[in-house]
Amino acid sequence: MRIAIKDFSRHRLYGLSYLLVPVLVTGLLLRIALLVRTWPDVSNGWSISASLLLGILTDAVYASYLLLPFAIYLVLVPQPVFRAAAHRALMVVAIAFEFWLLIFTSASEWIFWDEFGVRFNFIAVDYLVYTQEVIDNILESYTVYPLLLVFAITAIGAAMLAARMPWFRRWQATNTPWQSRLKVGAPLLLIPVLATMLVGNRDLPRFENRYLQEVSRNGAYSFFAAFRNNELDYHAFYLDIPEQLARERIHDLIAQESADFPPAPAAPEHRHVMGGAERRYNVIQIVVESLSAEFLGRYGNTKGLTPNLDALAEESLVFTNLMATGTRTVRGMESLTLSVPPTPGRSIVKRPVNDVLESSGSVFAAKGYQPQFFYGGYGYFDNMNNFFARNGFVIHDRGTEPEDGVDFSNAWGVSDEDLYEWVLADADRQYAAEQPFYDFVMTTSNHRPYTYPEDRIDIPSGSGRDGAVKYTDYAIGRFIAAAREKPWFENTIFVIVADHCASSAGKTELTVANYRIPMLVYAPGFVEPGTFDTLASQIDVAPTLFGMLGWSYESEFFGKDLFKVARDEGRALIGTYQSIGLLDTANHLTVLEPGKRSKSFEYDPRAGIQVAGRDVHSALTDTIAFYQSAADLYAARTGHPTS
Repeated sequence: MRIAIKDFSRHRLYGLSYLLVPVLVTGLLLRIALLVRTWPDVSNGWSISASLLLGILTDAVYASYLLLPFAIYLVLVPQPVFRAAAHRALMVVAIAFEFWLLIFTSASEWIFWDEFGVRFNFIAVDYLVYTQEVIDNILESYTVYPLLLVFAITAIGAAMLAARMPWFRRWQATNTPWQSRLKVGAPLLLIPVLATMLVGNRDLPRFENRYLQEVSRNGAYSFFAAFRNNELDYHAFYLDIPEQLARERIHDLIAQESADFPPAPAAPEHRHVMGGAERRYNVIQIVVESLSAEFLGRYGNTKGLTPNLDALAEESLVFTNLMATGTRTVRGMESLTLSVPPTPGRSIVKRPVNDVLESSGSVFAAKGYQPQFFYGGYGYFDNMNNFFARNGFVIHDRGTEPEDGVDFSNAWGVSDEDLYEWVLADADRQYAAEQPFYDFVMTTSNHRPYTYPEDRIDIPSGSGRDGAVKYTDYAIGRFIAAAREKPWFENTIFVIVADHCASSAGKTELTVANYRIPMLVYAPGFVEPGTFDTLASQIDVAPTLFGMLGWSYESEFFGKDLFKVARDEGRALIGTYQSIGLLDTANHLTVLEPGKRSKSFEYDPRAGIQVAGRDVHSALTDTIAFYQSAADLYAARTGHPTS
């Protein structure tokens, strides 16, 4: 059955226009308002028209998603129900809600633009993570409740006016057969699918003027794209410097003895690291959940929570001035495997494209090792299995390992003791096959609900953080004791490091005291016990380990071999979702924030406090060089330049 355009106004699916037209009109009006708001900063001419036309396209794409459930409903609802009076009232309510939603999101985008000069993006996504803080800030900054009431009155009034129009009553009186509804509805259902395949935020034409580029976007569509991609465009939101200056500065910041840069590198970070006599030690890297340095007696704690780690520290090389790069497990994984600064947005571990950078696993694999990832829970959580598998690791988690030998488990996974049993069994298999191994072991017991097997320590299970820390320590001690009895022990390096600290309050401010973590390197007969107190962060762990092994390799790591770093040249890169910073040995912290802002602090490590400090131009340049270069490298590898 062919439906002429002139007759479509009498088709039931014509009702979609009552949602489509407001989306397009509202989108156009908002764009015009944003252009007026930033008129002195936009270029005149055809580019403005192109931005508006492209904006209509992106609005239509967004509308295709928004209309999808309504289209399905109109196809399926029976004719008697559709013609009922109650259903007509329901349609008026639906239109009123749509008007309210459009007004609300437009006002929200205006406020967001006023703050950041862009449409919705990952910052908006991030605000959902910190709902309480954001709501409190909004309530203190705007007259929210009166505005919401005005929005509601306006939406209801517009919907009631629309319901009185002849075309609305004509639509309500339509009598469209099932076959005709399906014939028109089915192609409409394909539009969002085609839009997903053909129209992505990154694939749209780019404008030289950043404001025009943002005007051409649809805020809601950009919001969901940001949610999927989990990243921020560095150049749009953070202070940047000319590309050549960034290349020159990052070259100087990562250069060190025995690292040769080729004349025309593929990336400014690319260099050949020359080692010495290469050693093929096995490596078991235990990454302990939420183990702040302050929990260990070796770092000053007096509660006696870590007797095993404290005893092990006497036989290990202890890093006393190491900082986590972030406040989440995935940040620790990112920095320990990729040796990159904590780029804005979500960790690369959680991004759809997460296998484009050099990793510790790729270096180990090039040396004939089989990298392996051990996790006590289900590794699909936080996209961990996807990340490690795509970077060459064999996965060991609750989905791959037998459950019959598990002694204890909770919501997060099996106990640390059970996890270490998996590691021991696999190490025996690798040794029997004469295969050197590198194990990345992620623990879970030091996490809420703080439960663990009974009768292991003198603190009852589930009683709090202290008990979880002490059980974590107990499990490590038991594991090391069992490993000492293995034939592969004498040829194995044990690296024990935290993923992040237990306390990381604060969304945009960086509190240095909440980033200090422990690290022990234990390998009797190979690693001399002692203390290493040069300031560093997790991005330095992999290069330092490769240096201890004497390996030569191609590197694009941002970290350095700490044994080749002068004590006064130490530095640490730390960050949250949005704030990213550089701490130097003078305890000066430079922080970059969205909106192209920066802050400076002076940190007192003895008191554990920091206060606002003076700006240091060289420190700001170095901070920008680190984060801009990391963002550009990732963007280049994914094929989507950020500027």
